Formats: sequence, structure tokens, C-alpha cells
Amino acid sequence: MPAIQPRTLKGFRDFPPALALVRERMVDVARAVYRSYGFAPIDTPALELAEVLLAKLDPGAEIARQLYRFVDNGGRDVALRFDLTVPLARFAAMHVQDLGVPFKRYHIGPVWRGENTQAGRYREFLQCDFDTIGTTSSAADIEVALVIHDLLVALGFERFTVRVSDRHVLAGIVEVLGVGDRTGGVLRSVDKLAKQGPDAVHAELVDVVGLTSGQAADVLDAASSDLDAVVERFGASDRVAGGAARLRELLEVAAAVGIPDGRLAVDLSISRGLDYYTGTVYETFLADLPTIGSVCSGGRYDDLAGLYTNQSLPGVGASLGLDRLLAAMEELGMLGAETTGAPVLFVRFPGVALADLHGLAADVRRSGVGAEVYPDVKKVGAQLQLAERRGARVAVLAGPAELATGVVKVKDLASRTEAAVPRSALVSEVRRVMGG
Repeated sequence: MPAIQPRTLKGFRDFPPALALVRERMVDVARAVYRSYGFAPIDTPALELAEVLLAKLDPGAEIARQLYRFVDNGGRDVALRFDLTVPLARFAAMHVQDLGVPFKRYHIGPVWRGENTQAGRYREFLQCDFDTIGTTSSAADIEVALVIHDLLVALGFERFTVRVSDRHVLAGIVEVLGVGDRTGGVLRSVDKLAKQGPDAVHAELVDVVGLTSGQAADVLDAASSDLDAVVERFGASDRVAGGAARLRELLEVAAAVGIPDGRLAVDLSISRGLDYYTGTVYETFLADLPTIGSVCSGGRYDDLAGLYTNQSLPGVGASLGLDRLLAAMEELGMLGAETTGAPVLFVRFPGVALADLHGLAADVRRSGVGAEVYPDVKKVGAQLQLAERRGARVAVLAGPAELATGVVKVKDLASRTEAAVPRSALVSEVRRVMGG
């Protein structure tokens, strides 16, 4: 039988230890930030009934065509989740009576979309979501922006902008223009403005959505204007005025908590393409790598769970595009050298019982320092070479002669110096070499 060529599917990727460790660290940072704001973890199945995932999507929506969908061996129409928000709505409808509202959750897990691959975009990727369910208060919308900001800072970014808008502003403008029945199409088209440019979007608004050329021009002019100009022209609309007031309050709170100028900005062209968003929306861009797209996005979805329950369950939240952000960090040279093994390696010598080595290694681990025992008896140089390759800081050499006299040698792999110390001083010497 011929050997099978080892390869991954297009849009899927492996994570070797150096990248997997960075991703784990990013997840740990996200968890810490989410918990600092009072969000609690949940988990849901990767596979859902297709009707659950499709319930709030327009049949012609691009995301509907990207589903990994199939009939399982029980004859059920199922699909892999394409995000974590729709499963949240189903989860909330089933469990919110026991959880109480407002309910603040975070969820970190893989999702799947059969979309065209490009830099930082894969067909399987990890999302790190946080949401508040059960309140329409603007305080929850404002908190989302604050969490996004703190999350990017905690991950090591300084040059980024969280762009916010409120879909009520553009929706109100569309109503003023007399084409309120086409609001969904207008918002989906405007969402393409950054990628396709004003000429292409203008053509789509006219040819696909059905606006006149003048109406399309008015929409695009508003989407590229500042908030004051839009309010001056369309502020007589309660919907426009209400959305503008919420955006101004968000900016006021951001200034009060000390978010630097430029980190948060109103951008009315941000409308998000998914139909379930109903109010505030967010997209986050890196100043040093804008072409990679938004790295943290989300919004308010006041009627998402209404398809699964009669109880009103409004929500608002956002999702960190962790794998896209990881690709950005690679491109920006932010990863650095990553330790892929334990910081302390115990060298294996012939004639030394594994019980002795593991006994010493256990003492080091109990002190809070990672330690591993090399599994094979090989040349010392080969063992030390692998330790350095994996980023180890210390090697412990305990051969038959050392153990017979009650000492061990602790080698600093950075300076190439070593010291012989009593077995009882092993932990303190390891900590000294490691700087504490």
C-alpha cells in the first residue's frame, strides 16, 4: 500500500509547540481580562442542528453558504457552528431561567467557515467571545468597548483603534430617505465599504438594493461623515438621535477611564454584515497592519434569542479573532523566542536509576519550577543541545559519581557555567540561576 502524503486541508493549519504555547498564553490573557469584568465561562457543542444556526440568517447571506453542513447518521440536518454567538442564544434560551439575568459569559472554542482563505483567515479558527445577556442598558454596550480595549493592551498592542457605530443611526437615515424596507440590504452593502470602496458600494446600493443614485450617495456621505454632521442633517429622526446619544455616552466613558485619544473612534461605516446585529457594533484594527482586517468585532443583538424562546433576551458582546491576531503578531515580529519545554532538564546518565532523577525533578516541580527528565541515555552534548533548542534555562547533571557523594551539578545554559551543590541546595541553586 503506498504511503499517504501527510498534508492538511486548505484553510486548516497545524500549531507546532512554539505557536501553540503563544496561543495558550493569549487565551490565558483573554480569560483574565474577561473575568476581571465579571464574565463567567460556558461551553457548547461544536455541532448544532442546522435550523438553529440558520434561523437568524438571510437565506442568501454569504455565511449561510460557508457552513460545514451535512446529514448525520441519524438523518439529522446538522452543521458545525460558524460562530459562538448563535449557540449562545440557543444556550441562553435553554438555561437562562437557572442562571438569571443579566448573564455575563465568555466562551473560547473553535468555529468553522468554508470561506476563501487569506492572510490571517482560516476555515477553522479559535474565537474568544464575551457577551452580556438580558439587558438593553447602554452600560453593557459601553463595557464591551472597554473590554476590547483592555484586551488588546493586555495582549501587548498599543497602536490600534476600536471603531464603533450604532446601526440605528444608518437605519434611521434610510428611513428618512423613504426606503426603510431596504435597511438590511443597505447595511450589508455599507459594511463592504472598506474592502470594495465607495464606487462599488454605490453601484450595489443602486443595482442590488434598489436605491436611487441620489439615495445611495446620501447613505455613503453619511457613512463617511462625523457624528455631529450626521445629527445636524438627520437628527430630527428619533432613531438617529438615539443612536448618536449612545455613541456620545460611550466616548464620554472611554475618556473618563483614561483610554488614550485615537484608541476609540466613531465610524458610521461600520455596520457588520450579519443580520442579527441591531444596535452598537464594534470592529478593531491594528495601525501597523490594517490589511489583516478586524481582530476583535461584535455588537448588540436584541432579538437573536427570540427565535428560541418567548422570553426577551437582548444581548451585546464581541469576539477576539485570536488566530488572526496570532498571524498579525507573527508578521509584526511580536512573538520572540518561545520556550517549548520545561525550563530545567535533568540529564540522563548510564547507571543512574530513574527513581533518583525523578525524585530530584519532583523537588524542583514542587517549588513551582517546571522540570523534565531526559528519557534516553545519550551523549551529554546531544541532551544539552535539545534542551537549548527548546529554550531550557538550566541543566542538572547528576551522574553516578555526583550522587555517590551527595552533590549535583547545576549548569546555566546561557552562560555555560556550572556549580556543584549539595542535593539539599538543588532547588535554591536552580532558582538562583533562573533569577529568583
